[in-house]
Amino acid sequence: MTQTTETQVLIPLTTAQEVDEFLKQYPLAAIFKAGTCHKTMQGFGVVETFLQKHDLPVGFIRVVDWRPASNHVAELTGITHHSPQFILFREGRPQFEVNNWDITPEALGPVFTQHVPARSGTAQAGAQGGLEPYRRLMQAYVDGQLSDWAFQDQYVTLFRDDGNLRSQREFELLSRLFGDPDAYHGGLHQLGAPQERGDLKARVQALLNELA
Repeated sequence: MTQTTETQVLIPLTTAQEVDEFLKQYPLAAIFKAGTCHKTMQGFGVVETFLQKHDLPVGFIRVVDWRPASNHVAELTGITHHSPQFILFREGRPQFEVNNWDITPEALGPVFTQHVPARSGTAQAGAQGGLEPYRRLMQAYVDGQLSDWAFQDQYVTLFRDDGNLRSQREFELLSRLFGDPDAYHGGLHQLGAPQERGDLKARVQALLNELA
């Protein structure tokens, strides 16, 4: 996958091999270990707010489901496992880690400011008005420029943060892919499976046709 300033890279890491490949592919990256409690909801929500403004590939591990990957990160770094846990890597080596309720804006702010490049694009798209930001994002996905996970991340973030007044028809159309954005808390939609409702690419193309 090619990283651009407008593409948020979000990749599920299910095995030790995927962890190694992810860290090799991205010289500056982070790994987020997700549990199933409120701490994870809060922690990922905090991380997500920084990802809207900074260009950082993130590999996430659902600890309960993908324990081999989680154990490998602990062995690789020597960092005691926690969930949630955020670890920043440079050239495959851990530079910073924060855990549990300590994943806060106060903790992450200086780290992102000092080490992670700022980005522009989709984080501000909602303020542009109209449906064009959605069309561009869906077209990029249909054209193969975004993975399922990256598309889901950007689309739901855009929809949830969209301050424009929408007609009932527009809202129903935009809700078709992933549902009502107000139903998401703490960004946990990113940890779900984008294809749960069937062939995502076909549904995106159908929606694009209706919005044309």
